[in-house]
Amino acid sequence: MSLPRPVRVALAEAVSALPEGDGWAYEPKFDGHRMVVLRDGEGRVTLQARSGRLVTAAFPDLAAAAAALPEGTVLDGEVVVWTGGRIDFAAVQRRAAATRTHAAALARTLPASYAAFDLLAQGGTDRRALPYGERRARLVELLAPLGPPLQPVPSTTDRDTALTWYETLSATGVEGLVIKRLDGAYRGGTRAWLKLRHSDTRDAVVIGCTGNPARPQALVLVLPGDGTPVVSSPLSPAVRSAAAQALPRAVGEGVATAIGIGEVTYAALPTEPVVLVEVRQNTTRHATAVVVRFR
Repeated sequence: MSLPRPVRVALAEAVSALPEGDGWAYEPKFDGHRMVVLRDGEGRVTLQARSGRLVTAAFPDLAAAAAALPEGTVLDGEVVVWTGGRIDFAAVQRRAAATRTHAAALARTLPASYAAFDLLAQGGTDRRALPYGERRARLVELLAPLGPPLQPVPSTTDRDTALTWYETLSATGVEGLVIKRLDGAYRGGTRAWLKLRHSDTRDAVVIGCTGNPARPQALVLVLPGDGTPVVSSPLSPAVRSAAAQALPRAVGEGVATAIGIGEVTYAALPTEPVVLVEVRQNTTRHATAVVVRFR
C-alpha cells in the first residue's frame, strides 16, 4: 500500500454559513465515529480510527464487508449505528469500545453502517492528489456493486439541495454539512474542508473524570468522529453536583491529555451504562470542551 500508516485524515474548519460561488460539493455530516478502511494487496482488512488506533476487532461486521473491496483500496468515512430511524452516537461508541469478546454480539444487536466520503487509494495507487470531483466519481463506481453496509455518503453540488438537507436532516441525527472544493486534493492533517453545524453543542460520551468522582473537577470525553479521549474544561458547580448522581463507580485508571496541562490521570468508568453529556466547543486556537449538562 502506498499510504503511510497510520493514515492522517483530512479535517474541517467550522463556518457559520455556506460559502458563496461555484465549485463546491456538499455532504451531510454524520454524528458517528471516523474510520479509515484499508484493504491491502494481500487481501487483509484494517480499520483505523481518526487517532490512528486500530479498531478492526471492534467492528467485525464492517471488516467482513470490507473484504469484498478490491485489493489496494483505502477509504475515509464515518461509522454510524441507526436506532429507530436516527443516528445513535452512544451506540456507535459502545461498538468502538467493545472488546473482542463482546464485539460479535454487539455487531448483531447494533449493526454498523459505513458512510464513505473519500477515496484515498485505489488498486494500490495513492489517489489523494486527484481533485475531489474525480475521487468522488471513483468512490461511487467502486462501491456501487457492494451496497450496504458500505456505501457512499450523499453528495451534491447544488446549493439549494444542500440547504434543504441542512434544514431537514437534523431530526435523523445529522450534525450539518461538510463542504469541499471540487478541485481540491485530499490533504491529511489539515483543515482544508469546511463544516457547518446546526448548533455549537453536541453530545459526548463520558469515559472518566479527574479529581474526586463524588465531585469531579473535569470529565474525560469521547466526541463524535474520534476515539481519542478529551479532557473537558473545569466543571461548573451545577454540573459537578449532577456528576455525583450521574456517574457510575470507577473501574480503573487511564491517562489523557488536557490542554495547557499535559497528561493527566483519570478515574476510568465502565463502558456500560453509557453516560452522555451535552458539550460546547469554543473556537479559540486551543479549543476546549465545555460540559453544559448531563443527558
